[in-house]
Amino acid sequence: MNVYEFSAETTSGAVKSLADYKGKVLVIVNTASKCGLTPQYEGLQKLRDKYQQQNFEVLGFPSNQFMNQEPGSDAEIQEFCQINYGVTFPVFRKINVNGSNAHPLFKYLRKKAPGFLTNRIKWNFTKFLINSQGEVVKRYKPTAKPEEMENDIRKLLKAEVK
Repeated sequence: MNVYEFSAETTSGAVKSLADYKGKVLVIVNTASKCGLTPQYEGLQKLRDKYQQQNFEVLGFPSNQFMNQEPGSDAEIQEFCQINYGVTFPVFRKINVNGSNAHPLFKYLRKKAPGFLTNRIKWNFTKFLINSQGEVVKRYKPTAKPEEMENDIRKLLKAEVK
């Protein structure tokens, strides 16, 4: 099993298969617009801009499960991301990342890369690095800045070139 077996709804309501990202190194991240970590959108976009031509993509999944820090509609979230951070990477429809109603992708990610003490997502901007075969490589804590992932991303991209 890998991330390509999952799909998610876009903000327009269309179902997008993650198999569409086969062959790409991915960062999958749960996001929120009203969080102290929200400026990480900028760093995530910079990574995407820098490595997009090398088969890299960031996938954002808004969640309102942490102190209601993502209260807006899907359209409001998209607008916020674009206007405030110039986000051009895919930001999907709002989901749950924990609990019985958690999106199946995040249930899988939590199982494959458990966190410290528990596999629950502890906060917004938990990041998962996925290799080009769709396998979970690493989980990053919410406070890890996007640029802290760059060496790991470069290693995976170099491995893919060989």
